[in-house]
Amino acid sequence: MTVTETEYAQGAGFAELYQQVQQFYAQQMQLLDSGRVEEWAATFTEDGVFAANAKPEPTVGRDTIAAVAGQVVAQYERDGIQRRHWMGMVAVDEARGEVVRARSYALVIETPRGQAPFIKASTTCEDELVRENGRWLVRHRLISRDDLA
Repeated sequence: MTVTETEYAQGAGFAELYQQVQQFYAQQMQLLDSGRVEEWAATFTEDGVFAANAKPEPTVGRDTIAAVAGQVVAQYERDGIQRRHWMGMVAVDEARGEVVRARSYALVIETPRGQAPFIKASTTCEDELVRENGRWLVRHRLISRDDLA
């Protein structure tokens, strides 16, 4: 079923789903920002895809996603930069059984040690989430930076 404004206004089930999606994002991004890469990668399906318009090819598979993210997190640690992701304006565009399509805005904020924070990137995040064994996982993520075509 496609989620409509009427369903949003009337459906207690949709309100619960929406809350679950928001909680998923809050927990997922805090894992990454705290350097818990393996736990963060475990929020993707085994065959999950992480695609971005800033990269020529998508990263495919939970293990590969973990390895790439681990390299990035390690570099930020070496450089003394704390990275935070702020996700908001979450919209659940479609819900079909155990599959949800969600879209949100994400800001990437970096704080070099001893300096003021700044916004590194403004993006949209388009996800296909699936429920497996009672928990939400990302099957496909597309990150689109606003400054890139």
